[in-house]
Amino acid sequence: MGFGVTELIIILIIVLVLFGAKRLKNVGSDLGSAVKGFKTAIKDEETKPSDQIEKSESSVIEGESTKVKEEDKA
Repeated sequence: MGFGVTELIIILIIVLVLFGAKRLKNVGSDLGSAVKGFKTAIKDEETKPSDQIEKSESSVIEGESTKVKEEDKA
């Protein structure tokens, strides 16, 4: 029970009448840039945790403290 070609064309015509071609173009480009940003954020998150693990392991081995004193924050 899917949509056929004629139903999709009718839906497209209704959407074009309601919103207009210019507005649909803007929505499409905004949606595309949002999807692109989402993909890059996911890619960055996948690489980020392994980098943080390596940094924390190296600071423990070297004996460095990564904690910030309460006095330094103010």
